[in-house]
Amino acid sequence: MSSLKLRHAVRAIALDEEDRILLCRFVLPQRVVWATPGGGIEEGETPLAALHRELLEEVGLAVDVEPPHVWHQEIVAAGHARGYDGVINDYFLVRARAFHPRGALTDGELAAEHIAGFRWWRLREIAEYRGPDLFGPRDLATPLTELITGGIPERPVLLGL
Repeated sequence: MSSLKLRHAVRAIALDEEDRILLCRFVLPQRVVWATPGGGIEEGETPLAALHRELLEEVGLAVDVEPPHVWHQEIVAAGHARGYDGVINDYFLVRARAFHPRGALTDGELAAEHIAGFRWWRLREIAEYRGPDLFGPRDLATPLTELITGGIPERPVLLGL
């Protein structure tokens, strides 16, 4: 049996002073997904270095502390990440004042990564959303509620799809 080739990525749960979460609007061939900023870990890069780089590139947020690792997700699904059998996402909690997202990447570079916008979402808006777009993870409201009300977990919470 061959081993799976999984893309390892880091993602930021960026919460502002009102506990709103910053999400990126990913426009994919068959769907639109609102997900946290972040991306793949490059060869030789630590997860935290990747997180710092991705936040600066995508949304222009400089993180000067080591954020806590709060969620872990493994998705094995053909087609979930081009060229891979699936993904491993490690999520870190980043507290920040609300800001207008504008990173180092140009609009064309963002589009090449399928990012078509950003929005600060309230937990209630996510929980009550009934539109055609999806969230990543799909049941984002549940672990986000636990994180906001229960605080930082002792160990990263395992997430589903």
